[in-house]
Amino acid sequence: MQKSIYILLVTLMIISCKNKTNSNIKEDNKSKEQAQKTPFIWEGANLYFLLTDRFNNGDTSNDINFDRTKETGKLRGFEGGDIKGITEKVKEGYFTDLGINAIWMTPIVEQIHGGTDEGTGVTYGFHGYWAKDWTKIDPNFGTKEDLHELVKEAHARGIRIVLDAVINHTGPVTEKDPVWPDEWVRTNPQCTYDSYENTISCTLVANLPDIRTESNDDVELPPQLVEKWKAEGRYDQEVKELDEFFERTGHPRAPRFYIMKWLTDYITEFGVDGYRADTVKHTEEYVWEEFKKECDYAFSEFKKNNPEQVLDDNDFYIVGEVYNYGVSGGQLFDFGDRKVNYFDPASFHSLINFEFKWNSKEMGYEDLFKRYSDVLNGDLKDFGTLNYLSSHDDGSPFDAVRKKPFETANKLLLSPGTSQVYYGDESSRSLVVPGTEGDATLRSFMNWDSIAKRPRTKEVLSHWQKLGKFRANHPAVGAGVHQMITEQPYYFYRSYQKGDFKDLVIVGLDLEKGEKIIDVSKIFEERVMLRDAYSGKTATVENGKITIDSDFNIVLIEKDKS
Repeated sequence: MQKSIYILLVTLMIISCKNKTNSNIKEDNKSKEQAQKTPFIWEGANLYFLLTDRFNNGDTSNDINFDRTKETGKLRGFEGGDIKGITEKVKEGYFTDLGINAIWMTPIVEQIHGGTDEGTGVTYGFHGYWAKDWTKIDPNFGTKEDLHELVKEAHARGIRIVLDAVINHTGPVTEKDPVWPDEWVRTNPQCTYDSYENTISCTLVANLPDIRTESNDDVELPPQLVEKWKAEGRYDQEVKELDEFFERTGHPRAPRFYIMKWLTDYITEFGVDGYRADTVKHTEEYVWEEFKKECDYAFSEFKKNNPEQVLDDNDFYIVGEVYNYGVSGGQLFDFGDRKVNYFDPASFHSLINFEFKWNSKEMGYEDLFKRYSDVLNGDLKDFGTLNYLSSHDDGSPFDAVRKKPFETANKLLLSPGTSQVYYGDESSRSLVVPGTEGDATLRSFMNWDSIAKRPRTKEVLSHWQKLGKFRANHPAVGAGVHQMITEQPYYFYRSYQKGDFKDLVIVGLDLEKGEKIIDVSKIFEERVMLRDAYSGKTATVENGKITIDSDFNIVLIEKDKS
């Protein structure tokens, strides 16, 4: 009997030890997986920029609001796109398949109710830059519930949401939208852009009231907002929150701080991950330092109050639109009579790069890639740049008629820096629309029919998807150091390291189709299994080389994780 009990105890001890050993192995493996997990790096992100109204109509019941029913100029009215439409595509996996890990959408705050009419027909605030009430989502775009769902569904797929911040101006004055009080806005002079002063203390264009961002005077709420909030039954709540904000911050009740409070509410309530700051150079630079401080506070509060929704330890992302800034200027933007550093750590970490499209037109792959690697590891080290080849207000895109969709993808998605894919870049949505005037030609509705029906569009989209996913999977592509391997055939590698995470990739462009013998000896060790992410073919390193036999003229070489 005693012997049986002894054997049983020994058996239980052995099982217990095995379980502990297995548990330790699992924990070790888990730790290794966490250490090797691909981090999200804003400097190398693949960001998708869309006009909320022009991407996808997920709810036709909200297409008309505030009696915005006048006939408009071509592509100058609301067309039905909304937050639900974006969420629908998130759920379908459209952005995931495209390798997108951040979405920037045009402003969603309530727009002026009327329209302007200045020679191009009536124009409504479909683009989102004509704010009437920063505290409310425009019903044409959706509801608070819609935004909560979008952020939740995007975050579940590792996709960040970036909103658009307008502090510089209100919407135009119309028969339905009175001008804000004089202590809030100036309505003249109009900017001449020939000096620092004539770029800031003025209106961008006629009938676009300029917020007095320089003012530190206490001002009362605009009477039209008071009346509106009372009619909507939320005046007391809005005033209570404002009182708490000004008591916490100690800021004067000056115009810019009201707007900062309203904008940062979208961070604390919804957990958005970033802001693109509009018309940065038309506002005193200290405004953006103040804005960043409030954004950082709001983001930390959201993380503290919603620990289960925290994606990682990245800071809140703010990218600035300093119109005509290019990386040639390094950290400085020249107004002619004054130079300003918007990259100061107290303001922006990244600026939109208006120079990239010109560099892409003038340079071949190697010159382009080396230039941006040198700049981002030199003058702009520890900062970022957002590169684009087409956008909503740039009338000189890289390829307006979409004759070079593959080259566009290669240069944008394989260049060092953050890439900005403008909606329809990946599907050759034409940027030339007959019958339009001005920037309306850049803002047609997303060409979903073409994606569904045209083989050529599907071919183009497939190319963008492969490059996009490769970029998303490898921070080395956008945030790494570039080095050419051979000029002919053209191969290069990118390397990136942060803590325990190390990333190495090789890319080949303009290659011969068929068998490709690639020297990888300087990057990968013998017997390592590599994979071409473009064709899906794999090969083992032998004598410092691999052979990839594919029908494509491009290879995207990575370690085979399978």
